[in-house]
Amino acid sequence: MMRALLVPAVMMSAAAAPAQVPAETAIRETMAASAAGWNAGDLARFMAVYADDAVFVTPKGLLRGKTAIAAKYQPSFRGVGNTRGALSFAFLEMRGIDPRHAMLFARWTLTGASTVESGMTTLVFERRGTAWQIIADHSS
Repeated sequence: MMRALLVPAVMMSAAAAPAQVPAETAIRETMAASAAGWNAGDLARFMAVYADDAVFVTPKGLLRGKTAIAAKYQPSFRGVGNTRGALSFAFLEMRGIDPRHAMLFARWTLTGASTVESGMTTLVFERRGTAWQIIADHSS
């Protein structure tokens, strides 16, 4: 069962900007859009959730920056889907760290024509402006 994400909303005047979407809702929507990009074979859409300075943990070490992370994923994108299969996430728990940071624990699943892969991911998000972006990704 998922625990509520406890991140206070930033108070803004109506003239300054629209009301902030609650963090948990915004992160779920952002992750759904990223998975939809993966499933459509759209690398840019998949990567939109990552901050330019994100860090990705691999078995061989750290990848630093959105460009390096995108290069890791590029080979499986073919424009009409992803050669590794359809991506989905099962959200296990979200935790607010402070008003600008949250952590998501989830299970990812790739469903291919004849195979299913699954693993765990821990994602640290930072709110930048009105968007929540991944600043750290450890997926295995």
